[in-house]
Amino acid sequence: MAVKKQFSNFEELIAGSEIPLLVDFYAPWCGPCQMMAGILEQVNTAMQGKLKVVKINTDNYPALASQHGIEALPTLVLFKQGQPVDRIEGVLTSEKLIQRLQALV
Repeated sequence: MAVKKQFSNFEELIAGSEIPLLVDFYAPWCGPCQMMAGILEQVNTAMQGKLKVVKINTDNYPALASQHGIEALPTLVLFKQGQPVDRIEGVLTSEKLIQRLQALV
């Protein structure tokens, strides 16, 4: 299951992860973000142990969204060893997303 995270330090969250983190920057009022929720559940199940999905509500963390240049929702950012390695804006099917991520993890 994707995890809705509350945290004190985002940099520690991403740097402290032993496996890649797929961060879903979303907002509860965003229709495409709601579509991605089910897709991310499928991705999380298919790639269990290879990456972790973390959801971050940009309404609650606007400075963080700004810091990472989030201009469209949903935006997915794959962090590996604390560094962003891929960025996806908009909705993808679970098959396309899994295929793209498998090449990177």
